[in-house]
Amino acid sequence: MNLNELLPNGGIEALAGQLGIPPEQARRGAEALLPSVLGGMGDNSAGLDTQMNALGGAELAQNVVGPEPTQVDRGNQLLGGIFGSKDVSRQVAGHAAQSSGLDPALLKQMLPILAMLVAGHLSGRSGGQQGGLGGILGSVLGGLGGAGALGGGGLGGGLGGMLGSILGGRQ
Repeated sequence: MNLNELLPNGGIEALAGQLGIPPEQARRGAEALLPSVLGGMGDNSAGLDTQMNALGGAELAQNVVGPEPTQVDRGNQLLGGIFGSKDVSRQVAGHAAQSSGLDPALLKQMLPILAMLVAGHLSGRSGGQQGGLGGILGSVLGGLGGAGALGGGGLGGGLGGMLGSILGGRQ
């Protein structure tokens, strides 16, 4: 699965614009963070469906790519449902910094915006139906374990094992 299937059209450009960085840096950061974001979503898909709908569902992504100011607080709320704590978010950003070469502080800023893009896009693909996120995530996460992981940028990278160690400690 490639990055364009996980983010809405214009997602990388919107992410870059929000953070004031070149699109290539936004792409590298997204590629480094996505396995953890998707894994956390997969671990919590039942409760996340309800939370995503309460936060706006498909509108989450539109809030980032659209002309209005991004409501990053919704992304932070979403991260709470994905990772369970700010400590896990910090660990994810730290590990992503090692694989991407980007500053962990930048990746921490990127996380809530990226979570909104992914959650909103996947919510739109699931048609907003309860339980629809689980099916979409199942196919996405199945692709993570396959050859080449998430495509051209090597998104699966070394974060797959790291994700298990970080998220495994929460169960």
